[in-house]
Amino acid sequence: MPGGGQFRTIVHYGPWQCSSQLMAYCREKCAGSGYALQGCMWLADVKMDFEGTVVRAGSRFGMTNCCCNYGTLSPAQNKAARDKWDDSRPEFREQWAKRFGAWPSEKGNPYEGHHIRDLWHGGNPTDWDNIVPFPKDIHQTLFKLYNQCYANSPPWTSVGTDYPYGE
Repeated sequence: MPGGGQFRTIVHYGPWQCSSQLMAYCREKCAGSGYALQGCMWLADVKMDFEGTVVRAGSRFGMTNCCCNYGTLSPAQNKAARDKWDDSRPEFREQWAKRFGAWPSEKGNPYEGHHIRDLWHGGNPTDWDNIVPFPKDIHQTLFKLYNQCYANSPPWTSVGTDYPYGE
């Protein structure tokens, strides 16, 4: 940073039940697009800190999947969206590295790119606001949990804590 200082980003991975604030956000997001909210899943909690020579600052926000009653894509449309992501993944990770630092990895294996609004429900395969790196083991569990969320099933229909791991 000019004048010194650096950013530090820490991502805590869920999923957790949404806080009341995130549930309200999802309700408004769905309604604003003409859909009904079926559930809310808090996917990750992102904490960003800045420490400079003069100032220290930070922010925190939750990344959520708002399970609105979106329609689903046909198998051919879903495959086309998946192919678009597969083709753009290397370039996306390079651009990520320029913005945020190296794409996260564990034991030399890159994290998987998780589509917050999944491709089957019409999520944009290459939108910056729709992709977050996720550890493979957690990412694999999200498929089953997304089905519960879109089915209007607990626990994704009820409010959880304000902070899932502390402040």
